[in-house]
Amino acid sequence: MNSKGLRGKLKESIENKITGAISEDDQAVIKFHGMYQQDDRDRRVERAAKKLERLYSFMIRLRLPGGFLKPEQWVVLHNIAGENSTGVIKITTRQTVQLHGILKSKIKPTIKSFNIALLDSVATCGDINRNVLCAAHPKQSAIHEQVFSYADKISELLKPKTRSYYEIWLDEQKIEERSEEDPLYQDRYLPRKFKIGIAIPPNNDVDVFANDIGLIAIIENDELTGFNIAIGGGLSTTHGNPDTYPRLASIIGFVDNEEGLLKTVYEILTIQRDFGNRSDRKLARLKYTIDTNGLDWFKEELEKRIGFKLGSPREYHFSERKDYYGWEQNHEGKWFYTVFVENGRVLDEGTTFLKTALLEVAKTGKANFRFTCNQNVILSDIEAKDKNDIAEILQQYNIISHTSGASLIRRNAMACVAFNTCPLALAEGQRYLPALITKIEPIISKYDLDDEDIIIRMTGCPNGCARPYIAEIGFVGTAYGKYNMMLGGDRSGQRLNKIYKNDLNESEILNELDMLLSSFKQTREQDEHFGDFVTRKKIVQQV
Repeated sequence: MNSKGLRGKLKESIENKITGAISEDDQAVIKFHGMYQQDDRDRRVERAAKKLERLYSFMIRLRLPGGFLKPEQWVVLHNIAGENSTGVIKITTRQTVQLHGILKSKIKPTIKSFNIALLDSVATCGDINRNVLCAAHPKQSAIHEQVFSYADKISELLKPKTRSYYEIWLDEQKIEERSEEDPLYQDRYLPRKFKIGIAIPPNNDVDVFANDIGLIAIIENDELTGFNIAIGGGLSTTHGNPDTYPRLASIIGFVDNEEGLLKTVYEILTIQRDFGNRSDRKLARLKYTIDTNGLDWFKEELEKRIGFKLGSPREYHFSERKDYYGWEQNHEGKWFYTVFVENGRVLDEGTTFLKTALLEVAKTGKANFRFTCNQNVILSDIEAKDKNDIAEILQQYNIISHTSGASLIRRNAMACVAFNTCPLALAEGQRYLPALITKIEPIISKYDLDDEDIIIRMTGCPNGCARPYIAEIGFVGTAYGKYNMMLGGDRSGQRLNKIYKNDLNESEILNELDMLLSSFKQTREQDEHFGDFVTRKKIVQQV
């Protein structure tokens, strides 16, 4: 990558006041700094008619391994969102937050403000290891903190060595004209993005098999004995290209110590760096490297590089894939409140003042913030003596009623950003799904299925950011107002769904769901989940 250590000509691009954009070459470089150039697609026609350039802005995504923020950091994030972006704080499907609508002149002040709060956006986009996921809720296990610490260790291990981020955005002085040595990424980086997730059974809240590397914590007698290693997950596809496909990660072995685990993770990346497809980006993820060369070949190459044999995979069991809404208490007696944040959009809307409430909670300094892979926020680590103070704030701003009043189908739904800022979007995502859910809820009630935890996910394109390919019901945008309908994923995220019908509009979607849910109500087996019902009845064919 001829970018001078991820520097490119970013300094010149940012200082160019003639345009709100940066140069085309720098648009690739800036991704490695945690940013995407975007424009308001709703205003393209209007601005073109006035002979104005597109309304360009930037999205900045934070690096938050395991999705953890201190309260004082949330206050900074809140203030930055109000001063420099659209004002909406977006919780992503990868357990971090991003801000949209940042003008070019505001990028540097934004990053400097983040830095003061000990936050950064290094390596959250681009062909590099992205934000490392970890099971979100400390109630899941007494050793959650021990497992959680691996997210930060892996993130640091796989961070690029270049100082370009600090020179360009934080005015760090460059000592000499050279590119830093980076044994992992060298001067090539990776063929495509790379994702890692850590799960604690029995809850697969991180969708561990959707990651390039999935680490499954094995806990015996309340002790962490090691991790099963799964490789080759990835969900993005391309419409009309049969060579692209979603894939769940394959378990290849077990590692029982920290040094061995970190070595294994590191060398999996070096294999992808050396053997990944660099001639076709659509076929460049790790899943294609594995399927092209074979799983046995990959494991043999990995063991050669790490210098030891992987152990046999240990037994584990996933039974659910969800967030624990409302109040929960962990083994230490601390309290946690999981807030429902529809599609991850933190804002004050109607009678629910979510953004204000979270700011007031943060100001007390009595709760940390943990983000989930389902785009929600956990107010965490609350001492018993402080629980009532936090509860009063949540009650005052209608957060408790908002969370408890949301239907199960709505709580389990998730959508990507899509329009109006994502340049890849073919259809709506987060702006449309809430309205569609409102029309699905009466169908659910008609068949007395309100207590069913059916998982619905939607994306505006086939890239799969909201992981629709492992939903019980997935919608993948094909054109404005049209979606492929996917069925048959399981409750725990261990089975892909399949295309049921193509290019459906809203009316067709609702008609199909009415028919399917009617059949589910009448012919399901005892305690059978919807995705399992669809598969058993061969409504879609599982290969």
